[in-house]
Amino acid sequence: MSAERPSPAVTLHEAADLLGVHYMTAYRYVRTGRLPAAKHGAEWRVQRADLEAFRDAAAGPRGGGNGHREVGEGRPGPVPARGRRRGVSYHHRLEGRLLAGDEPGAWSILQDAMTAGVEPHEIYLEVMAPAMAAIGEGWAAGRISVAEEHRASVVMLRLIGRLGPRFSRPGRKRGSVVVGAAPGDHHGVPVALAADLLRAEGFTVVDLGADTPAESFAEAARDAERLVAVGINATTPRNEANIAATIADVRRMLGCPIVLGGSGLDPESAPTLGADVVTRSAPEAIAAFNALAETRSRRRA
Repeated sequence: MSAERPSPAVTLHEAADLLGVHYMTAYRYVRTGRLPAAKHGAEWRVQRADLEAFRDAAAGPRGGGNGHREVGEGRPGPVPARGRRRGVSYHHRLEGRLLAGDEPGAWSILQDAMTAGVEPHEIYLEVMAPAMAAIGEGWAAGRISVAEEHRASVVMLRLIGRLGPRFSRPGRKRGSVVVGAAPGDHHGVPVALAADLLRAEGFTVVDLGADTPAESFAEAARDAERLVAVGINATTPRNEANIAATIADVRRMLGCPIVLGGSGLDPESAPTLGADVVTRSAPEAIAAFNALAETRSRRRA
């Protein structure tokens, strides 16, 4: 009995795992045309032959040198070594410096990670976000004081300020996105992280920060040029009433698409809060905004 042949195509998540990179890195390869892919519904698919060709091109000529190519126009850059780079627990090191309020030490850790080949968006998703999530869990469990959590948040925002310019993308913008945390949610860090990730995708982003009333979402959205969507972040648990009311008000005032996401959402109740799209992670949220922008562009064509 012959062995079952593997599927000729893999999902983008599977492709990222096979390449040893983060999902957003693989997605950027697709967006820039370096990795051929086709969309099946809401999911990208990559042919195994194209994946192998991309990996071979990234590895470069065998025998001599370090096997890496310089990043060039239309060519893939080096595929990072997953085991070597992710063997360092940067997010654990960063967590300690954040709790100590040590901005220079925290920045030094991020510089070490980038020197080791971690890209800026991976710094956000794999280092900074996990560090702040661990601090939030520690605060919720009573292991970390309110003062420590506030101190860590301030340092984190200053780090985001340093890294932010690296997410600027030249050229014509794809439209505007307005993001903020729901009323009663006092966490501005997740919003700031999402804002920079969206800027890297070519959007003009209006970041309204924490505890944003529906009226502020509406005012910013009315002033935005070529509005794509409003994004509402939910980090504070059991805030569903405020979230649902805000979504209803924004929809009544604007009628634009609304994307909802955040670690504070209850998976069971989140789909009932009225948003057009509910996302479970930052990469999902970025993909949702990209899909909305593409839909908007097709309708206007």
